[in-house]
Amino acid sequence: MRSQFDDDGDRPDVADVVAQVSQAMKRNLRRFAPLAVVLLVLVVSYWGVYSVGPGSQGVVRTFGRETGKTGPGLHFAIPFVQKVDVVSVEQIRRMEVGRNSDDRRNNEARMITGDANIAEATMIVQYRVADPSKYLFRLRDSEGTLRATTEVALRSVVGRTNIDDVITTGREKVQEETRATLQKLMDEYQSGLTITEVKLQAVDAPDAVREAFHDVVRAREEKEKLINEAKGYQADVIPKARGEARKIEREAEAYKEQRILRANGDGAKFSSMLAEYGKAQRVTRQRMYLETMERILGKVERKVVVDKDVARGALPLLPLGQMVGNPGGGKQP
Repeated sequence: MRSQFDDDGDRPDVADVVAQVSQAMKRNLRRFAPLAVVLLVLVVSYWGVYSVGPGSQGVVRTFGRETGKTGPGLHFAIPFVQKVDVVSVEQIRRMEVGRNSDDRRNNEARMITGDANIAEATMIVQYRVADPSKYLFRLRDSEGTLRATTEVALRSVVGRTNIDDVITTGREKVQEETRATLQKLMDEYQSGLTITEVKLQAVDAPDAVREAFHDVVRAREEKEKLINEAKGYQADVIPKARGEARKIEREAEAYKEQRILRANGDGAKFSSMLAEYGKAQRVTRQRMYLETMERILGKVERKVVVDKDVARGALPLLPLGQMVGNPGGGKQP
């Protein structure tokens, strides 16, 4: 190889210089080409390959316009041309309405009930993304819109409900109606969100009248307690009285049947005696007399039998000795 300069100091030949540079570049290209290819593949892989996790969807945008969706797994997007937003469609998200970051109620919690009372209510909203495209592109601030819409739905339902129902027995109904109203509004906004559950937290009167309101609530609860006790007493006494009345009726019916049967028996007995009397009057009268005397004398403790011939000239005497000897009225030994 000749030197770049001739012995006499002339300028180098341009053709020789170009040839030398070309040969050097070819040698370096053959040497560094694999490394360049590896670097290019790594750059494209780093910027172009992306993964979508389970329960998520990828929304592909080409020059800012949505061009497709991808499911779980590894995918490729053209670097600097396509952009991918991965959104979870199974994650249950949570938002609390009516409280500040310091766990105090804010103006969102204050509302007027259907009976013109002021109440403070806080609510927890659980939701998930059902349509990632609408969630990303239809609303500028999905969470802010959801918060404002929840406040509107809750105020609408509470505004036609009495405060007693909101605080006590009607909470489930308020929650269900609020969820239905909120879902309807979010569907109209094409938010892409599905409301899974709404839960009323603390519902109470404002601080200025809270104690007085609680006194009223306690008085109503006491009233309901007394009413329930009275109903319980009524439910206990009335069946007993009805049972007692039914028992008396059954006893009266039994006594009636007993008297009827006895009267029928006495009538049958008299009829049979009359028939016998008709057959033998003297014998029947004698038998009836003896039976009667047996019943009467059977009740007398001390009996003295005197012949009629002896008793004909005797005077009846009282048992004075018994009475004098035993003033207490007991038996004489």
